[in-house]
Formats: sequence, C-alpha cells, structure tokens
Amino acid sequence: MWNWCPPRKGQASLLASDPVAGAPAGTALAGELVTFTRRHSRAYNRTQTSVGDAFADIYTSLVALGCAAAIAVSFVGGLRDEMTRDNSMAASLVAGSPLVLPAPLLWTLLTYGGLAAILTVARRLGPIAVTGAQGAWWLPLPLDRRPMVLPTFRRRMVSVGLGATLGYVPFSIVTDLAVDVAEHALAAATFGAASVAVLGIAGLLQLGLVAPRPGRAAALLALAPLALLPGMAAAGWPLAAAVLAGVVVLVPLLRRAGQVTATELVRGGNVSGHAASAVFFLDTNELLRSMAGTPRPAAGSRARRFYARMTPGPFAGLVRADVTAFLRLQPLLAVPLLWLAACLAVVVADAGLPAWLQLIFLLVAGCGVASGMGTVARRTALLPELDALLPLPRAAVRSSRLLMPALALAAWMTLLTGALALLGAGGPLLPAIGALAGIGMGAGCLRGATRPPADWTLPPVDTPMGPVPRAQLSSLLRGLDVTVLSMLPAGIALFVGQALPVLVMVQAAVSLAAVLVVLLSGTNPASGGSSRS
Repeated sequence: MWNWCPPRKGQASLLASDPVAGAPAGTALAGELVTFTRRHSRAYNRTQTSVGDAFADIYTSLVALGCAAAIAVSFVGGLRDEMTRDNSMAASLVAGSPLVLPAPLLWTLLTYGGLAAILTVARRLGPIAVTGAQGAWWLPLPLDRRPMVLPTFRRRMVSVGLGATLGYVPFSIVTDLAVDVAEHALAAATFGAASVAVLGIAGLLQLGLVAPRPGRAAALLALAPLALLPGMAAAGWPLAAAVLAGVVVLVPLLRRAGQVTATELVRGGNVSGHAASAVFFLDTNELLRSMAGTPRPAAGSRARRFYARMTPGPFAGLVRADVTAFLRLQPLLAVPLLWLAACLAVVVADAGLPAWLQLIFLLVAGCGVASGMGTVARRTALLPELDALLPLPRAAVRSSRLLMPALALAAWMTLLTGALALLGAGGPLLPAIGALAGIGMGAGCLRGATRPPADWTLPPVDTPMGPVPRAQLSSLLRGLDVTVLSMLPAGIALFVGQALPVLVMVQAAVSLAAVLVVLLSGTNPASGGSSRS
C-alpha cells in the first residue's frame, strides 16, 4: 500500500480544530497527499503502457485530427462559396417572408445558445468533481479539499477554453466573410475566454450560495453580455472584457472550491465518468442517461394524481403508467421550444444561408428533439425482462411506449411547419405533413432508445482515420435512420415550395411504415449486440 506517514502531533491538533476550513497545515498536507497519489498513479500507468502503444495512439489521434480538420476546412470553404453565390439553390426556404431577422442578431443568438449549452453541460458534470476512488479516499479526511479538487477543475478550464476557441473558428469564418484571419482568431479567443467564464459561473452555482431557480435565471442573464463580445472582437477590448469576466468569476470560486459538499462532488464525478464512458463506447443512449436530470416535483404531483385513477385493463394501465412516467421524467419544454425558435430564426434571417443548409439545420433540430423524447423508453430498456412479465403482446407494449413521444413530436412538428407555412413556405398542407412526420419521428425515437448494445467482439474496419468499430456505427444510426426518413417528405415539400397532396400521402405511408417497423421488429438479447427488423 502507500508509504504515507500520518501528520505530526501539531498538525493533527490543528486539523482537529479546523477540519475542512482550509488551515495552512491542512492545505499543505492535502497538497502532499494529492501529489503523492498522482505521482504513484503516473508511475503505475507507465508500467502498463509500452512505447509502441503510446506512439500508435498518438499517431492515430494526429491522423484523425488532421482528417477532421481537412473535412471541416473544405466544408467551410464550400459553404462560403455557396453563401456568396447568387443562384436558385442558394435561395432561402422563405425568400418572401414578412419577418426578417438581421444576420448579426442571428449570430449573437446562436452564440448565446452555445454558451447556454456549455453552462448546462458544465453544471450537470460538476464542474468541480472527484472520481469514485478520490471520493472514497480523500473526502473522509479532515483536510482542506481545494488541493484535491482544483487540479481537475483547472484541466477542465484549459480544455473548455481550447475546445471552445477551436470550435468557434469555423463559425466565425462563416458568419463574417469579409474579415481577415487575425480578426477570426481574435473572435475565437474571445469566445474561448467567455466559455471559461461560463464554466466559472457553473462552479458558483455548484456552491449553492443562492437558490437553484434564481441562480439559473441570473446565470442565463449573465450570458447575454458575454454573447455580444465575440461579434465585436475586432475592437480589441471585448477580449479583455471576456478575460476580466473570467477573472471576476474564477477568483472567488477558486477560493471557495473546498466548500463544495461531498455529495455534490461525488455526483459530478459519477456523471462525468458515466458520460466519458458513453462517449468512449459510442453509446448515445448511455450518454443521454448520464445527462438526464431528476424528476420535477410539480410534474410528479400532477402525474401522481393522473396515475391514481382506475384503469379498465392491463393495456390501459400500462398506457397510464407510461404517460405518468413521461410527465415525471421528461425534461422541461424549454429545450424543444428553443430548438423551434432556432429553426425559425435560421429560416427568416437575411444571412444568405442556402436552402439546403437550412434544411440540414431543421433535420438536426428534429433529430435532437426526437432523441430527447425517449427518456421513458430509454430507462425501461435497461430491464426488458419487466416488459416480458406483462400480460400483453410485445407490439402492445411498444405501442404504449410510442404514444407520448409520437404525440409530443407531432405537436412540435405541427408548430414548426405551421409557422413556416405562415411565413410563406410550403402552402396550407404543410402542417398536415408535419403532424404525420412527427408520428414517424416518434417511431424513430423509440427505435433508437431501445437499440441493443453493440457487439464489440467484431473486428474493426481499417480507414484512413484509423480503425473504426464495425458494429458501433450501425448501432449509432439505429433510430436516426427512421427519424430522417420520416422527415424526408416534409423536407421535399419545403425545398420545392409547395406541399402537394401526393407528398401528404407519401408522408402518411412513410410514417405508417416507420410505426409498423418499430412495433413489429424484434431485438436480440443484450449479449448478442445485433438486431433484426
């Protein structure tokens, strides 16, 4: 075990009088403990890794990063040419819309959405957290916790800052076609500094100094000035303002990092580990399970009153149970409404976005909303044996799981297509196509939420970007294929500018086929990793 000596007598008495408040002796001892643990952990990892394996991993990562960068550069360059070209393919879906959104306002809103996403994910992951082993060894000790939690938090700050900076570069190139490389770099650096400030805001929320609801409202309001800074980065002072905002937020956070409760530290570490494992194994269902929130009390009380009513039979009881679980576990309506607002903003903006790019954005938004509607099916898929115990056929159980996602997505698509029809796209039959498309998207949501685990025993496929898992990619596409197919007739109606009656019939046939495929398909056991449909 460890060759770690206990504190001396003077240190022990000092720690006993002030166990966690951060006495100098406790801080020094905690730092020595963290240094000792990290040094021996690195030594152990070096004994388990050969030079050849490390070289192969570094080489594969660099080649994959280079290929991804080349694809991104070519896509951004082609998109720039398409936005500056004047042809019929570059026309907007609603060219004659009575409502026009200025392009700078659209870019600012999208920047705000990116910062809000960083805040949400960071708050869910901690951002100050410890792993399970660290929580078991370190948290029970009567020592200052800052040396234990700050190294991981600093690494997260660096990774978030660099990732946000690199991710904003293509966005800056597309949104401003006339500036030079230096201004794009300055805007990206400003966004990276603002992202680090947002991470600090999430850390302040984690301390629990204010109530959760007012704290979230204040944090969302604080994101508004930060979202304005990247668009004005050419002036020079926005970068300094973003850095100053980060300093103002992080200085008190770093001082109080040791005051985060042990329960919150362990929770953040569990969620972070779960999400990292899901990303490593390319399992989107596990990623969504790790990021799922807790049931809302208000929705739980309403669902409980609904569930307390009498049911005439087993199928009605199952439907009522699924509706109740959907009302309790489904996230707030804010996310689908934000996706809806983003779709409308992209369509009516005068940014010169081509129609095909707008359709891609609508498709991504639809897939994102559909994935979020499978919370109940995703949880029940963990124990399929419980569904087998019900005195109902498999198709009846799946139809019960399908009911609420299909209704919710049909309502969302009706709102989207109805708003587009009012803006002059598609004609009066477009909302009917949208409602039918939502039913098929619900089937895709259920198909993706109940996908079986991938079979990792199959050998990978060699590609220029390195070995790619054979079964994992097909597993990722399960569910998305039905969702995309269900949205295809609606996309054709938007692209041609008229929702023809034949497209309504095609949409009805596609949605019906999607529902039948999901209801009548079978799934192999979890160990098999493949599916038949």
